[in-house]
Amino acid sequence: MPSANQVRDRRTSVDVVFDHLRDEIASLNLLPGDKISEAEIAAQFGVSRQPVRDAFSRLENLDLLLIRPQRATEVKRFSMREIEKSRFVRASVESEILRRAAQHCDAIGASQLDASLIQQTAVVEADDYDRFGALDYQFHQTLCEIAKVDFAFEVIKQEKANVDRLCMLSLSKVNRLSQLLDDHKAITECVRNHDGDGAVAAGMIHLSRLDATIDAILDAHGDYFDP
Repeated sequence: MPSANQVRDRRTSVDVVFDHLRDEIASLNLLPGDKISEAEIAAQFGVSRQPVRDAFSRLENLDLLLIRPQRATEVKRFSMREIEKSRFVRASVESEILRRAAQHCDAIGASQLDASLIQQTAVVEADDYDRFGALDYQFHQTLCEIAKVDFAFEVIKQEKANVDRLCMLSLSKVNRLSQLLDDHKAITECVRNHDGDGAVAAGMIHLSRLDATIDAILDAHGDYFDP
């Protein structure tokens, strides 16, 4: 449980509350539709309500909280429209990234991808979901750097963040890490062999893994989604 001592560091109390709540939402310790109290969070952290209010506002801007006047603040439910938007944007941008990565990949780039796969293999064997998530981000950032469009990772990161909670629900139900690792291996093989079409095809298969997850979550937890 966080204490007041944790806010007395170089970060502001807003940062501490924001980071904690964002992690709680991303990890599904706070589920879609769960209500959270400004007063209770302030008491938990030993701070006034203003930094909590500011943290809530930042989370609302990330589409993670729903704040309504005179009503309880709650964790934002999933929106099918937003999910479709995020996946469309990511597929469009990532297709170009993969084509360019295949075009520009050299020995250094191939070595970076190989090193990433070694790390990913280790965490898959350890069933370390959290660590795999971090390495997944790094893998896609490396592809952007090889493609010479490092700025594109900001788009990928934002759109990935919009569906990360769905990915966590998927991983909590069944061990899909090995499948995702195999996808990364297939992408790497095509990129290092300068096969742009193959890299895009492998990348689109990778992105499609969420289809069955969305259907299953809709069936089992329809209340997690906006009406």
